[in-house]
Amino acid sequence: MATAPAREVESEPSAVRKYAVELIGAFFLVFTVGSSVYSGSPLAPLAIGASLMIMVYAGGHISGGHYNPAVTMAALVRGRIGIRDAVGYWIAQVVAGVLAAVIVRSVVTPATPVKTLSLSGHTLAAALVVELLFTFALAYVVLNVATSKDHPNNGFYGLAIGFTVAAGAFAVGGISGGVFNPAVAVGGSVMRLFAWPNLWVYLVAELVAGALAGVVFRALNPADK
Repeated sequence: MATAPAREVESEPSAVRKYAVELIGAFFLVFTVGSSVYSGSPLAPLAIGASLMIMVYAGGHISGGHYNPAVTMAALVRGRIGIRDAVGYWIAQVVAGVLAAVIVRSVVTPATPVKTLSLSGHTLAAALVVELLFTFALAYVVLNVATSKDHPNNGFYGLAIGFTVAAGAFAVGGISGGVFNPAVAVGGSVMRLFAWPNLWVYLVAELVAGALAGVVFRALNPADK
């Protein structure tokens, strides 16, 4: 009797494939941020959330669909990615952000003069707090909907992630710009949306928030390794 052919076991995506997917996804996210803000679209938060959702669905099966150094930090602390891949993701994400920013500045004519958000005193402290809170929310949502063993093969993870960003952008965009992503912060600085001296606020708040999300997930899900 003939036996059924053995099913081919899908191999782990190569590092190059994963980094390429992260670069593509982060590029289109930052490009959407820049082009929608430059054009003065009142629906920029929806466009940005939708862009992230689309790219998460497009590349999540290969790289996890981070497109955000803070999310990669959360995945690293959570134990779903190693330090070598984390560094590769960070490089790809930041390079993508800079590349997208350069292209936006080259091809998109601002509807109004670009206003650079400059923070100091109370506005700086407020921006740090809201970036910490909503970046934590984003990373926490990603870990729970896209990495939890309680949600295997679910179909809503992209929607949840995209709408978290949209909600945050609508809620606190007027305070901090609604960044929640170091690659967006770097790209936004290149596009003159954020003052370079304030870049540290976004990097510190967002990376700390990502690490906290990883710690909280592990504390609340000790059996989910």
